[in-house]
Amino acid sequence: QVQFVESGGGLVQPGGSLRLSCAASGFAFSLYGTNWYRQAPGKEREWVAGISSTGGVTSYAESVKGRFTISRDNAKNTVYLQMNSLKFEDTGVYYCKSSVTAWGQGTQVTVSS
Repeated sequence: QVQFVESGGGLVQPGGSLRLSCAASGFAFSLYGTNWYRQAPGKEREWVAGISSTGGVTSYAESVKGRFTISRDNAKNTVYLQMNSLKFEDTGVYYCKSSVTAWGQGTQVTVSS
């Protein structure tokens, strides 16, 4: 089955860190760029970060630039999102996706004191 499975979410205090993982299966992961998205309660899903197939090119939404880092390990078919200095507004369900996958279940991130 062509899919990503997201994990690593949880409850964290403002200023804290989390590392999300996204495991790919069923397709040639190393050939495709991958993006992270998030959806906050009551809001549209938004793009957060993207990484090229080799990992050589990354890009970020302005709201997370300098705080989040996207990376990938093609040997493990996995993409990561390191999230530091988390803010209340980072709360939401985080998803990863490439051009050949559907939306997965996502992983919940809650930033709360």
